[in-house]
Amino acid sequence: MKFISSGPLAGRKARIGLVLAALVAAAAFFFSGSGAPKPAAPSKAAAKPALTVSLTSPQVLEWPQVLPANGNVVAWQEAVIGPEISNYRITEVRAQVGDTVQKGQVLARIASDTVASELAEASAAVAEAQASASEAQGNAARATELKAKGFYSSQLNTQYQTAQHTAAARLAAARARQQAAEVKMSKTNVLAPDDGVISARSATVGSLTQPGQELFRLIRGGRLEWRAEVPSADLASLKPGLAAILVNPNGQSVKGTVRAVAPSVDPQTRNGLVYVDLPATGAVRAGMFARGEFELAQRPALTLPQTAVVLREGFAYVFRLEGADRVLQTKVIPGRRVGERIEIVSGLPPEARVVENGAGFLADGDVVKVVDSGPKP
Repeated sequence: MKFISSGPLAGRKARIGLVLAALVAAAAFFFSGSGAPKPAAPSKAAAKPALTVSLTSPQVLEWPQVLPANGNVVAWQEAVIGPEISNYRITEVRAQVGDTVQKGQVLARIASDTVASELAEASAAVAEAQASASEAQGNAARATELKAKGFYSSQLNTQYQTAQHTAAARLAAARARQQAAEVKMSKTNVLAPDDGVISARSATVGSLTQPGQELFRLIRGGRLEWRAEVPSADLASLKPGLAAILVNPNGQSVKGTVRAVAPSVDPQTRNGLVYVDLPATGAVRAGMFARGEFELAQRPALTLPQTAVVLREGFAYVFRLEGADRVLQTKVIPGRRVGERIEIVSGLPPEARVVENGAGFLADGDVVKVVDSGPKP
């Protein structure tokens, strides 16, 4: 016969059994977990280079200090050629715009029929006056002889002498009219006053010449000049003989020489004109606007290739190499530009190494692969 216990003792034993069972389960879990191998921590992956680049270092070069300016290209001297006789028809035009002409070359011809008749009339008048002068001279000579013999009085002799002088004066006047007709005849040819290039033509066949009319414009010697406007504060640094480099709208460069600096300044703009002689070239033409700069003096400059400088948001940056493979975006201040190089005024030490090509594809802190870290010669 089994004895079944009840009461407080039985409940206490049940609770102790539950606690022991929980302890055994925890110990089993602990020992099973500690015996299993722990998973390895993932290793940090190496950063992949963003770009393969070559490096360069700044170079100190002797560059000219320049003064920029703007101005117009004009003719050194432009002659206005017009007719010297009026109310005559133009019969021939022998020069066109762009023609290079020589001094004395015929540019146009004016009808000469009327002028030729005037010249013939003047020549006939000279012949008549010359005959009268010869007769008067002979009469005066005979009167002088007869007066010496007592046949003519002094009064009669004086009359013959006066007639001789009057005839001589009339001959001189006739010759003057003949000379004027010859000059007028020569003016029927419109001639070039100097060597040069025809820059404008308004002469047309069949039109009547008028006083003050413009037939041609001539650039004397084909010479052009650049009239640069320079602030008054900078005029003192410019002297005749300085070199100037112009750049036309197509990007072509033309080298000129300062001929003169204006002694006065425009009171409205406070700018003065600097006259620069230009060589004969097709790169610039009269009336063209051009930018340029004057070379003042040599000054050392810390320079980089233009490909190494990146413009972003209105500022200039370069990418310096930090450590072995990481670049740092560095803000710099650019200056003068000569050829393919640019001056770095500030923001970059001379010993820095910067990305030469491909900088526009980089960002601050990028990892790069360097293939050439030496400075360019």
